[in-house]
Formats: sequence, C-alpha cells, structure tokens
Amino acid sequence: MAFVQASDWPKFCPPTQNRNSHLIVAAVIAARSMNDPLEWYYEIPIISRLYLTGAFLTTAACALELISPFSLYFNFNLIFYRGQVWRLLTNFLFFGLFSLDFLFHMYFLVRYSRMLEEGSFRGRTADFLYMLLLGAFFMILVAPFVSVHFLGSSLTFMMVYIWGRRNEHTRLSFLGLFPFTAPYLPWVLLLFSMVLGNSATIDLIGIVVGHIYYFFEDVYPAIADIRGWRVRRVLETPTFVKFLCNPQAFTNQPPVVNDIPVVDNPLHAMPDPRDDNHPHAD
Repeated sequence: MAFVQASDWPKFCPPTQNRNSHLIVAAVIAARSMNDPLEWYYEIPIISRLYLTGAFLTTAACALELISPFSLYFNFNLIFYRGQVWRLLTNFLFFGLFSLDFLFHMYFLVRYSRMLEEGSFRGRTADFLYMLLLGAFFMILVAPFVSVHFLGSSLTFMMVYIWGRRNEHTRLSFLGLFPFTAPYLPWVLLLFSMVLGNSATIDLIGIVVGHIYYFFEDVYPAIADIRGWRVRRVLETPTFVKFLCNPQAFTNQPPVVNDIPVVDNPLHAMPDPRDDNHPHAD
C-alpha cells in the first residue's frame, strides 16, 4: 500500500515564491532512498534520468552564475519575436536554486516520472517521451494566457494525474487521516496546496493537460473499438521519436534466412521432392 506523506505535499508554484513548510521532512525521506547516490541514479529509467540531469545541470549553472534564471523563463515575445527558442525547453528545467525546496521538487519529479516509466510505459520509452513532448506542447500553448513562466511543476503534475488514472485501484492515505484511491491524488494535492495559500493555476494546467492525454490515449481507443471507428489511436508515437529512442531498430540489417544450425535443422534433413531419383509412374 502506498501512502501520501509529507514528502508528497504539493508546492507547485513559481520558484520565486517562499515555501519552506515541511521541506525538511521531504529532504529526510528523499535521502533515505539515496544511500548509494550513484547506484540510485543509474537505476532511474533513461528518460526520467535525463530530465533529472537536465534540471540539476540547469540549477547548477544558475548557482555558478553561468546563466541567469531570467534567460530561462517562458516569454512569448522573446521566443517568437527575438528568436530565443531555448526558452521553450529551459522553462521546464528550472525548479529554483539549490535549496530544500529544489530537493523536494526533484524527489517528487523522479518519484512519479519513474513510476510511470517503469509501470504503464515499461518497454515503451518512445511512448513515454512522446507523452512528455505532447504535454509540454499543450502547456506552451496555454502559458501565454495564464502568465506562467516556469512549467516544470505543471509537467510533473501531469504525470501525477496520468499515474493516478492508470492505477485506479491503488489505495493511498493522506497523513494517515483519510484513505483514498490514486485517481484522487492530484485533487488532494491541489486542495492542500490551496490551503497553504499557493496558486492553483500551475496544478490545474497539469491536471487539464494530463486529462487530455489520458482521454485520447486510454479512453478514446476503447470507444473507437466499440463503435468500429477507423481511427482507433489518435496519439500514435511518430517514427522520428521511435528512432530517437531506439535507432538500432531502424538500421538496415541483412535478413536472417535461417538461424538454426544445419546439423540440427530438421528441414535441412528432409529431401526435396524435386530431387527424387525414382519418379513414380503415373
């Protein structure tokens, strides 16, 4: 049975806000899972590991004053009129400077990203990457209208929503006070975040985008199958994403005609009727 404890409390707000409540508890729980940091790091699936690495390196670059957070945030005018296209990526990688708050965000990101990649996306790395790309795309479309500058927390919340929907029978409890099932986890986190006085905008973006993906990936195919619609999967992973995740599957290799040794191949021992030296009379 899984539990929602202090380490899972939401603080999905812009990194500039001061949110220190319960972060020490989150840091202690996160440290327990990292007795051997290097082993823990390499146990993380590839996409989740790359996301964690990108977020860490971005924060390190800001801490060393190699780059400024002001060059990372999402700004529609700077992206589309000044050509600063890197902001489309970097706004998902910055979760604030090194602090307990940053540690909390990394723990929460890795926890649910890893559970998704090792769970319903096991063996489907390209599909998992495509889910993140789609989520980022929809959030970028929404961001100019809601004045959100960093969308990494929204992307994390989207993964929480999808994980909850795909683990509907998993029972959780909030601080041991009341139990609930996994699909209600995003709403419990959203409610608690609002109780702490945080804005609900970033959380809601993640929930809405997560539901859009869940509907078209999990619900729509079932409806299309029942009604006999021709298009049964709308969010088919593009070939270039599959190639990016597994280029070896697209390399031209000579076809294997027969990989059974000749001496052990029963088909090789069977005479060819065309080689019959004693034809039968008609």
